[in-house]
Amino acid sequence: MIGWLIYQQKDAGQNESYINWFLHEAQQQQVDLKLVYREELSIGIIDQSPVVYLNHQKQTLPHFVVNRSIEPIVQHFFTQCNIPVFNTADTAKIVNNKARTHLELSKLHIPMLPTLFIHGRALPEKAPFHYPVIVKAVAGRSGTEVFFLEDKQAWQTFKEQCTNQEYIVQPTKVQLGKDVRIFIIGTEIVAAVLRHNETDFRANFKLGGKAIPYQLSVEEEKMILKIINHFEFGLVGIDFLIDDHGNLLFNEIEDVVGSRILSETSDINLLEKYVTYIKETVKKQENEM
Repeated sequence: MIGWLIYQQKDAGQNESYINWFLHEAQQQQVDLKLVYREELSIGIIDQSPVVYLNHQKQTLPHFVVNRSIEPIVQHFFTQCNIPVFNTADTAKIVNNKARTHLELSKLHIPMLPTLFIHGRALPEKAPFHYPVIVKAVAGRSGTEVFFLEDKQAWQTFKEQCTNQEYIVQPTKVQLGKDVRIFIIGTEIVAAVLRHNETDFRANFKLGGKAIPYQLSVEEEKMILKIINHFEFGLVGIDFLIDDHGNLLFNEIEDVVGSRILSETSDINLLEKYVTYIKETVKKQENEM
């Protein structure tokens, strides 16, 4: 079984240990997984047929693709070629846009903060909620392009300097610097961790956050299963904020989720489980064709 692990080159450099671990776990399960840089990959249609080039050399299609380039067109292309893609094109299209994700989960009545979708060119003169407010670029990830605006002056400064893109705006009625991440493979809740950061309003591990295991309640599990059953996940992280009463409020779904905090807080081999899931999914699809 041959698979491609697709990364942007700059992201691959920052995730070298994760990639090597992924390749090793694949090898352990007799899967030939190859790292492919998105910049070296050309995909398209010629004479009404799909074509794939790598470094200008025409390629035979792999048995599956793991796309971590955060470029949904890659998923859409290989899906149209009947190649299993992780995560799926439909999932990637939704979860890599924070506004679209909130809109989708509102269908399920998942608890979340009041959330407004506003383009940078259309920000009002004052924040739509009481200060402080949080502003997030809809395509931001790993805690980047997230802004904590304490007062009207900060709002005005952001309004003048913000880029020409879409944002979500939310109040800060939560425990700042703290969240819960749930790791999902397929329809399985693998584990949950509580992330906390004493020096930043964001709990991200890369921004200095720490983590401990988190025990989900029965009601919390029911809520998460409702999300799982609505999507077709491969491997994702679902993040929840925590309100002042300890209740979970949906925050975002990470399409390209890491595993460092899970490795720090448990002995779970996330990528071993993921490779097993991929093999089973690919074989099942082949049997159905």
